Amino acid sequence: MVLSKSVFPDKIRVAIAVVWAYFLLSTTAFAVDLADIRQRGVLRHLGVPYANFVTASGDGIDGLDVVLIRLFAEHLGVRYELVTTSWSEAFGDLTGQRVRPKGKEVTVIGESKVRGDILANGLTILPWREKVVNYSIPTFPTGVWLVARADSPIKPIEPSGDMETDIRRVMALIRERSVLTVKGTCLDADLYELGAVGAEIRFHAASESLNDIVPSVINGAAETALLDIPDALVALQKWPGEIKVVGPVSPPQLMGVAVAKSSPELLQAFNTFFEACWNDGTYEGLVRKYYPAIFLYLGDFFNSKRGE
Repeated sequence: MVLSKSVFPDKIRVAIAVVWAYFLLSTTAFAVDLADIRQRGVLRHLGVPYANFVTASGDGIDGLDVVLIRLFAEHLGVRYELVTTSWSEAFGDLTGQRVRPKGKEVTVIGESKVRGDILANGLTILPWREKVVNYSIPTFPTGVWLVARADSPIKPIEPSGDMETDIRRVMALIRERSVLTVKGTCLDADLYELGAVGAEIRFHAASESLNDIVPSVINGAAETALLDIPDALVALQKWPGEIKVVGPVSPPQLMGVAVAKSSPELLQAFNTFFEACWNDGTYEGLVRKYYPAIFLYLGDFFNSKRGE
């Protein structure tokens, strides 16, 4: 039997379309929205243990986002449940689609079981992530700093008052210097084109705890590292005299809570709840408990309407 050259590609295209349609159906079949959560009676909070957003230890669970989402569950009239995840698995656990980011782009690479309804753990709003999930209104200010061991010859820059100038100065300092980064997160070297400035990029696996980045730098894994501002503030308190902040690598960024794109009612419910917490002072009280130093560096965020 001779296959026509024109027919064979058509058959391939049809087969691909069928497989893709099945993939989309299979991954969205388990997606839930607000009515499903209320019927189930449980809100599953996906959280990566990170800084003071989500902490899990023998003493129990705590953190800014743990308390916030627990209050949200109470607001909905359902039970709260923390489902711990990792940076490499979090988006698959939320959406049912495993993805691989590259800079601002993202590729779907497979399926995953949906394990949670809402993702909150100090989640920076990034372009590739917005293609995968829907974010709430901004909940927290952030940005990425370069930190170095205290004994590094790299000296912190003097702030110029212009963010772009400060970033260029920091970039000039890391040429041929080792920088610890994390693929697929806000600490990904590709987001800031560190390779283009001649930095020696080293990788901290996304499957490892980001809480271990500073100890890794202190122990010599790299001379410097990327850290987001909330984590850097925690690290400066936890390891006083061991590290120093060199300066900014990114412009100001924002964090938010994420839900699957198939959960619009859940997102609206959270936004309404968060606005109420913002307006009555509940949220500011939580931030002062878990991140008091943030008001010294990024306090303007909390003086704005809803953090926008």
